[in-house]
Amino acid sequence: MNTTCFTVFERCVEAVQSGVLIESVSPRDKEFHFQDWFQARLRQTGAHFEVGGRNSYPDFSLVECAEGYEIKGLAWPGRERNYDCNSQAPTGFHNGRQIFYVFGRYPADLRPYSDAGGGRPQYPVVDLVICHGDFLNADHDYVHRNKSAKGFGTYGDIMIRDRKMYVAPTPFALTDGTTGLMTLIVPDGGEAPGDFKQVGRLLRTEADELVVAYRFDLRTNELAVERVPNPHASTEHRFVAYRLRSQSDKPVTMSQPADAAES
Repeated sequence: MNTTCFTVFERCVEAVQSGVLIESVSPRDKEFHFQDWFQARLRQTGAHFEVGGRNSYPDFSLVECAEGYEIKGLAWPGRERNYDCNSQAPTGFHNGRQIFYVFGRYPADLRPYSDAGGGRPQYPVVDLVICHGDFLNADHDYVHRNKSAKGFGTYGDIMIRDRKMYVAPTPFALTDGTTGLMTLIVPDGGEAPGDFKQVGRLLRTEADELVVAYRFDLRTNELAVERVPNPHASTEHRFVAYRLRSQSDKPVTMSQPADAAES
């Protein structure tokens, strides 16, 4: 697998172990705290990349390599079993690029861990998982689009926007052995650099049915979904969890299945 993910992961581990903190730019905009931290790590790899806008996908697109990184910062302790995908369902391949997701958790208590950064609060990275998007969802064909319908309301001049949001499980919910540590999860079949060690083999199996449509009744506020048999039901997708040889040997395994829609 032609990828920069091993180098990117190594820069992240080095930064955490060296005590490089997340710097808060604004207490009102928590979304970019961890994203800015990761951008500095990506820059350290020497790779050229483009930064997406607030609602673009992925957050970082590499130039020389057909690869992208989507960043998800999560407060801890807090909501950790799932996260909201506002603009794109998770996937391992998008617009000609393979996609990696970077999940980093930081203290939920936003009192400053340090104020050495020019008066700006700083926070440590509690734990981190970089995983290939296929670990979250292996569908590469679905295209996200928002649609609208006119004619709503007593005067028929209100438009309804169908703006989809997806709620997907985090790797912290899908696995055991990742809490408090830094882990890289990639599809099986590739070869890792010599300074990496395998700490787990993970398996995800495709569901028996697929949701292909939904209908929302404005009178009853009920949402009904349409399901069809999955032609690839029971297909297995295999992944490998890695860490640097200098890191913990704690094994990574799949956790017991849980409802990703729980908040």
